[in-house]
Amino acid sequence: MKKKQVVVVGLGRFGSSVCMELFKLGHEVMALDMDPEKVENIADYASQASVADATDKSQLKALGVRNFDQAIIAIGDDLQASVLCTLMLKEIGLEKVWVKARDLQHKKILEKVGADRVIQPEYEMGIRTAHHVDSEKIVDYIDLSDDYSIVEMAATEKIAGKTLFNLDFRVKFNCITLAIKKGEDVNIAPHPDDVIGVGDILVVMGHRNDLKRLEEKRL
Repeated sequence: MKKKQVVVVGLGRFGSSVCMELFKLGHEVMALDMDPEKVENIADYASQASVADATDKSQLKALGVRNFDQAIIAIGDDLQASVLCTLMLKEIGLEKVWVKARDLQHKKILEKVGADRVIQPEYEMGIRTAHHVDSEKIVDYIDLSDDYSIVEMAATEKIAGKTLFNLDFRVKFNCITLAIKKGEDVNIAPHPDDVIGVGDILVVMGHRNDLKRLEEKRL
C-alpha cells in the first residue's frame, strides 16, 4: 500500500480520530489546529503537529502543505473557516480536499468552492443507525447514491446450508452478493456454489427498494 501524505485541519473529536487512525495505518500526517492544547494532545499520533491558522495561505505555504497528497478539513462547526480553508488549499494546489460539513447548506457551499468530497458524520451515522433499528439483520449500511446502497446482512437458520445459486438474489430481488464474511475471513466475489452458514455476513448491493424486499423475506 502506498504511503500517503495527509494534512488534517481541526483536531476536535472527528479530526483527532482521523489523524490517529491514518498515523496508525502508516501514513504521514500533518495535524493543524489553532488550539495549542489540541495540537499537543495529538503530537504522538502525527508526523508533524503545528499550531496554525489554516485560513492563512502564507502559513500553509510555510508549513509545506502544497507537498501533501490530500487534506481533510475537520472544522465543520465553523462554516466560514472551513470554506476559507477549502479555498486556500485548492488554490495552493492540493489534488484532494475532503471537508466535514455541519449541515446540507454547508455541504452545498463547500461543493461550490471546490471540495472534492463532503463528509457529514452525524447525518451518515444517523442513516446507518436508523437502518439497524429498522431491521435487526442489518449489520452495516452504506449509501452509494440516492437509490443504491450496500448492506451487510446476517444470515439466519432459514438459509443455512443453501448456496448462493439456491438463493438466487440476482433474479429474485435484483441484488448482487459482493462478499461473504465468515468470522475474520472474507470471501470476495463468492462463487454460486458457496454455502451459507448461520451467522455469516452477506454483503449485498442493490436498489433500496429491492434491498428492502430482500430484508422483509426474513432471510
